[in-house]
This record gives sequence, structure tokens and C-alpha cells, in this order.
Amino acid sequence: MLTVTKVLTELAGAELATALRPAGRRRTGEPADQATARAVRLALERLGPFYVKTGQMLSTRPDLVSPATMAELARLHDHVSVAPFDIFEPVLAAELGADWERHFERIERARPLGSASLAQAYGVVLPGGRRAVLKIQRPDIRSLVLDDMAMMRRAARLVARCFPDFNAVIDVETMLVVIFDAMEAELDFTVEAANMRRARQLVKEFEYLDVPEVIWATPKVLVQSLAPGRSIREVDRQSLPDKQRVGIGRDLLAFMYRGYFVDRFFHADPHPGNILVAPGEKAHLIDWGMVGRVDRRMSMTMMTVLLSLAHNDGPGLARAWMELGKATPWADIAGFAGDMAILVPKIATASLEDLDFGVTLTSVLKYSTRRGIQTSPVVSLLGKSFANIEGSVRYLAPELALTEVFEAELREILIRLATESVSEIQAARTAMDLLIGNTLAPEQLRGLMRDVANRDFTVRVGSLRARGARRGAGSKRLMAGLIAAAGLLWWSRRRSAV
Repeated sequence: MLTVTKVLTELAGAELATALRPAGRRRTGEPADQATARAVRLALERLGPFYVKTGQMLSTRPDLVSPATMAELARLHDHVSVAPFDIFEPVLAAELGADWERHFERIERARPLGSASLAQAYGVVLPGGRRAVLKIQRPDIRSLVLDDMAMMRRAARLVARCFPDFNAVIDVETMLVVIFDAMEAELDFTVEAANMRRARQLVKEFEYLDVPEVIWATPKVLVQSLAPGRSIREVDRQSLPDKQRVGIGRDLLAFMYRGYFVDRFFHADPHPGNILVAPGEKAHLIDWGMVGRVDRRMSMTMMTVLLSLAHNDGPGLARAWMELGKATPWADIAGFAGDMAILVPKIATASLEDLDFGVTLTSVLKYSTRRGIQTSPVVSLLGKSFANIEGSVRYLAPELALTEVFEAELREILIRLATESVSEIQAARTAMDLLIGNTLAPEQLRGLMRDVANRDFTVRVGSLRARGARRGAGSKRLMAGLIAAAGLLWWSRRRSAV
């Protein structure tokens, strides 16, 4: 708490000094808003990993921060100065026992592979000669992060009480919960190991992708296979054959699309440093400490949003976006639809050289918030992941068009969704909904008769007509969906038979 107060006080003091300084004595060549944005970034980096993650989320929220601050926060990196290895020895002893050294033939102690505020990674050689990576959590970092989370949760509740209108559009506490959930694996390496094992299964379908193997893990120590190559940002694209280069780019985008819409489990931080590439090797996605999860409804709604973008359908995007949240009493829904009708044609067809798809996605937040529409905070995590993956692919295959890759994947995605929709579990759920409806109907009828007998009965014709129309439209959509699902399944089985 004292550290946070100190850093924020210093930030406020520096900003006040800048504001009071005569114009002639201010730093030349740098706008004031850019200087402020840089100071905010540096302050968040000083405060530690939780604040870095929060800043990264804010970098996708043009409805909350200025363009200059968004650009600066996008540069946030969770890195700190390298700590000496002996700081981590007590952690190894606590996790593996006093004889922890027997687990390793050699540890490259002098030069870690990476250093972040939560952990440090070292190259090791295991008994038998296998090279691997040892990741060790920093001492006491878990309790520090949990304390930060608790403090921020209290601050969010205070904001909700003091600024109810703001909180109606920006649910701060829920946004923080999304960050907490996404960071869970970074505080417990057994959770990260489980994420990696699941990702290794999912990535098997892709020719050019892989995920490191978990060798063993404890809550604070993780040993995984060594991934070959360098960051996708640092690799010379000319050193890769075009087939491999474009294949990696397509597979990365397709893998993430399936994560968003089918698996509903995705890498939440696929920035260039987390994708390693080498000539003749598969690209490896590393660091599965921060993952995102979405439910079925949200994933399908997000797919509708992307389809609307791909097909230049602004009103369709507006309708789908409304399903992701809720309108406040003062919401201007017609104005939002008009905003989308103007925005979508500008971004419907573009390559990665011309388009920031993730930034575009989260930019819709700016319009929806301005129009009084609350959107699920998970969209920020999705937007961050989108922006990171397209930024990574841009280094390797900038000629790829995101919408083309999405449409190429769409058939497989729809087949899987259709299969899921007619699965035994989904069929059972539909049957239960019908049974519950039939069970409640007599009670509702008895209640209606009591109201009539007590002369406490009012019929709103317009409302009933609207509800009937909605039910009719819903039934038609359901039938259309079932027919489409059956058709897709028939086509899929026929294709498999061939």
C-alpha cells in the first residue's frame, strides 16, 4: 500500500510540476499528453505485475484512456532487473526438498533466459542430458500480488458507490475479476502446466505450431522442454521459406480463432516474445500463464461480430455487440448503430499491413461506451489477445488478410458448433428447458386465474404483441439453426465418407 501511494504521489507531483512549468522551459519536441502517458507507463511498471496487466488491458480501452496513453500502455512489458540465482534457491528447496540439486545435471545460473516480476527462467540440463527450461517464482510474490488485488477490489467498490453512472457503463470490479482469473496460472505453475498440456492437445491439428512439453511442475517451479528459435519479432523473415513463413502466420491466426470460438480457451498474451520461430522448425507458443476463457454464448456472439465485419454489415455488428452487454436507461442504441454503419465499411477488407483488427475490435468499445452501452470486460481480454496475435503475425506474414483467414476457418468452426449443438448434453439441456416450462405453466395459469378473481389483472396489448413477435422470431431462428446444423452435419459426414 505504501509503495502504491508513493508511486502515485510522485506521478501526481511530476504532472503538477509539468503543468506549472513555463511553456518556454518545457521539454521540446514532446507533447504534454505523450509525456504524461510515458510517466503512467513507467509508474505501472514500477508497481509490479498486477498493475502491468491492468495497464495492458487499458491499452485496448479507447473509451477509458487517450490515444497517446493507449499507445504508451501497449509498450508495457513485465520485466525487471535480473536477480541473482541464490535468491531463488530457498524457493527450490521449499518446493523440491533440501536435495533439489539432484533434479538437474547443470543450471546456467549466470545468465537467465528471461526475467519478469513474477518469475525468472534458466536453461538447464536434466539427468540424462536433456536440455530444458527451469522457471522459478520469485519469493513472496504471490502474497504481494494478492494484496494488490484485494486493494484494487476495494477501490473498485468505492468507485461504484461514488460514481454509479460511470460504473453502469464500465463495470470496474468485473473488469478486475477478469484480470484476476487470467493471472491465476501465473501465481500457480501447476495451473500453467495444465494450460500447456491442454494447449499441446489443441495444437496437434496444426502443421506449423507446437507448445513446449511440461516435464514436471510444482506451484512455484516449472520445468518444460526447450523451444527452438527466436522471437517472431527478431527472426529474419527472409531466412524462412515462403511456405513456412505464411503457413506459420495462417496457423497462428487459425489456432487463435478456434480458441476464441470453438475451444473457448485461448492464449491471452501472444505477443512476439511468446512466439519462437526458427527455419525448418514449428513455431512454439510459450508462456501459458495468462489464458482467457469465454462461455458458449459469448464466443458465438463474438463470431457474429467478426462475420459482420467481414461482410461489411455495420447494423449487424451493432446488434451482435448489444448481445455482449446491456444498455443503460440512457443508451442511444440508434446512434450506436449509425456509428457502426460508418465505421465498418472502412475496415471490412484490409491486410495486416493496413489493419489493426484487435484495436479495431476494442475501438468499438469507444462508441458503445459513449452511447451508454455496457460491454462485457472479457471483450478487453479478447481485444488484447487479438491485437497481440495480429501484431506478432505482422512481423512474419504482413500480406495475410485477417478476414480471409477467418472465412477460411469458418466452415470448420461452424461444423464443430453444429456438432456441439446437437450433442447429447445439449439435447438434454433443451429437453430440460421444455420440461421446466411445462412444469411451470400450470402454476402460471393458476396465478393468472387468481389475479382475475381478485380483479388485479391488466393486459398490455402492445407488450404482448411484441413478446409474441419475439417468440415467433426466436422459434424461426431456432428452426433455422437446427436445419443449418443438420445440413452441416450431413455435409461433414459425407465429406468424411468420401
